[in-house]
Amino acid sequence: MRSSSANSEVFHITAPAGFDFWRTAFSHGWCALPPFSHDPERRELRRVFMLPRTLTASCTMNAGGKGVRVSAEWSREPGPGARADLIGQIRTCLRMDEDFTEFHREACRHPRYRWIAACGAGRMLRSPSMFEDALKMICTTNCTWGLTTLMVSNLVACAGARPGKGGTAFPSPAAVAGMTESFLRKEVKAGYRSPFILALAGRVASGDLDIESWRASPLPTPALFDEMKTVKGIGPYAAGNLLKLAGRYDYLGLDSWVRSKYFELHRSGRRVKDSTIERDYGEFGRWRGLIFWLEMTRDWHDDKFRLSRPAQASA
Repeated sequence: MRSSSANSEVFHITAPAGFDFWRTAFSHGWCALPPFSHDPERRELRRVFMLPRTLTASCTMNAGGKGVRVSAEWSREPGPGARADLIGQIRTCLRMDEDFTEFHREACRHPRYRWIAACGAGRMLRSPSMFEDALKMICTTNCTWGLTTLMVSNLVACAGARPGKGGTAFPSPAAVAGMTESFLRKEVKAGYRSPFILALAGRVASGDLDIESWRASPLPTPALFDEMKTVKGIGPYAAGNLLKLAGRYDYLGLDSWVRSKYFELHRSGRRVKDSTIERDYGEFGRWRGLIFWLEMTRDWHDDKFRLSRPAQASA
């Protein structure tokens, strides 16, 4: 179903079986980092998407019908193929073309994880591009979530594309590469990450690093993990979590927050070595990183954001 007026339109994207829009949209903190934004009460995810020829689409997404309802505001009248491009980006972000049947089957083998399949959990929101995911992941290292949000917000505000009335999109690799280290430190507040951000953007913009190939890489996961770590600023934590956004869940991606949560849930607050945490999830094989993340964030979702409540579909 589709309706439109001038440069605005509403359309629906059919979702695969077992897909839960809000569980996906609110799967981790990306929903709060520009150009994403969200409304937990209305269960809406918003994003400004960049399309070819400096066209943008400012979209509001929520559950609707048998999939996702999208209300799009174009920066100008979209040309042929623009809508299909936009739908492709939305499907990429919401992981709508990935099959989680095997994962849900594995989770159901363990009584304490049967809730995962029952509520359609497992998909983790990602950006349209691996470049954006990698840059944002660098901005999560060794800092509070508040600082991560500040850095990404500043970066989008300073370098993001603003063609027409469509809002501000995430900056291109070339736009970021054109900034200076001093500007990143003073205006973006990126601190020690500044040279890493510039190096990443420069390599991607020049074609030296084909970062988008990571999502479809034929490499075994350990080899891809090692390749990611060759990028300055991407260590074991960042690489482990970027792998999740590339559809590979072999690594836990440990940081201070998930360690603390694990200690609380399983060790009565007592600290243990990372190797002990890794061993506890070893039985889940290639799904261990996803099982781990969902367990660590279950109460955050169910209690704070009431995600166990049946979603109200919008017409």
